[in-house]
Amino acid sequence: MSTGSGARMELHAVAHAFSPGSPIFQGLTETLTAGDVWAVTGPSGSGKSTLLSLLAGWESPTAGHIRRVGVDTVGWVFQNPHGQARRTVLDHVVYPIIARGNPRQEAAWRAERILDELGLRALAKRTFAQLSGGEAQRLMLCRAIAAEPDLLLVDEPTAQLDRTNAATVNGVLQSLAGIGAIVVVATHDQDTVVACSRRLALDASPALARGPRS
Repeated sequence: MSTGSGARMELHAVAHAFSPGSPIFQGLTETLTAGDVWAVTGPSGSGKSTLLSLLAGWESPTAGHIRRVGVDTVGWVFQNPHGQARRTVLDHVVYPIIARGNPRQEAAWRAERILDELGLRALAKRTFAQLSGGEAQRLMLCRAIAAEPDLLLVDEPTAQLDRTNAATVNGVLQSLAGIGAIVVVATHDQDTVVACSRRLALDASPALARGPRS
């Protein structure tokens, strides 16, 4: 993860279309910097998940360009969580910490702290297969945080959660500005939008509203 606030994504007149067809969005110009948590909003079909793919570098815009500065690693929390069925909750979070060269004991301590923030510490010894959909979604967010990416993309993090657990996740999203990453969250949930510090509002037309949360 980048140290300090140097990581940024510069979007210059970005547009994307699925050929044949007109752009689902166009003229997107914005700079995303570490320390901000962005909510990407808009109706179905407005291009929220597509924009995440462009930011991740999995797809290229059909017009304009994206410049990455200090962004070497990307974490993505998908709407439908996927984990190792027989691996424990703790091991899912420990693994990316160990992969960065930390000893097992320290990795376990860090992982437990992350799990505690999202209300999963009591489930540390359960396997992924034993989790509910909402618990699995929160676990994937824990794993992504543990990996300390420069860019963290989160797709509909509260879609499978009840209001209590959604509020927990939204509280964590607010705190993600302090992890030194650029955080971008695609969401329909207005409570999640409020939890984010900045907003990119897409709609199905070429018009696009953007800017700080009002």
